[in-house]
Amino acid sequence: MTARTATVARDTLETQIKVSLNLDGTGKFSSQTGVHFLDHMMEQIARHGLFDLTVVANGDLHIDDHHTVEDIGITIGQALKQALGDKKGIIRYGHAYVPLDEALSRVVLDLSGRPGIEFDVTFTRDKIGEFDVDLFYEFFQGLINHAGITLHIDSIKGRNAHHIAETIFKAFGRALRMAVALDQRALEQLPSTKGAL
Repeated sequence: MTARTATVARDTLETQIKVSLNLDGTGKFSSQTGVHFLDHMMEQIARHGLFDLTVVANGDLHIDDHHTVEDIGITIGQALKQALGDKKGIIRYGHAYVPLDEALSRVVLDLSGRPGIEFDVTFTRDKIGEFDVDLFYEFFQGLINHAGITLHIDSIKGRNAHHIAETIFKAFGRALRMAVALDQRALEQLPSTKGAL
């Protein structure tokens, strides 16, 4: 099997990002971004998706976290698209429900090539530590736009903002793991009647 890996660098006047991704890894994660809560959330994607993920970012954090968070999402999306290659043999669809104490979230996604996001999440406060919760949407939008994913994220219940965020990222990792998995019955086929994804 061809290695499903990618390393992508993205340099702008606002950020310099480098992402390495192995879709068939063991959940190893490392990061140097300066945005510590996002690092904690990305580790959930790697661990629960069983992806090896390394993220190094140097951004204009003296302004705020926005550019760095969004550009990390964009670069992970680019790496994911590259690592998937022609998408032959993948399951394509993934879903997961994840609880954490009182919180419960659902993520459903399609590696369709058509970016779209439905983000039905209400946080109980504006910040988790120093992290602005509005930036979660920017992260996922950047990721799906560049990976070509249709993504539905629903927070079904929860009071603790940290728990809500963590269930979202864990569920995203689990759903993505399902979607990128190889279908042993259709390794040479695209999972589409159109013949293209």
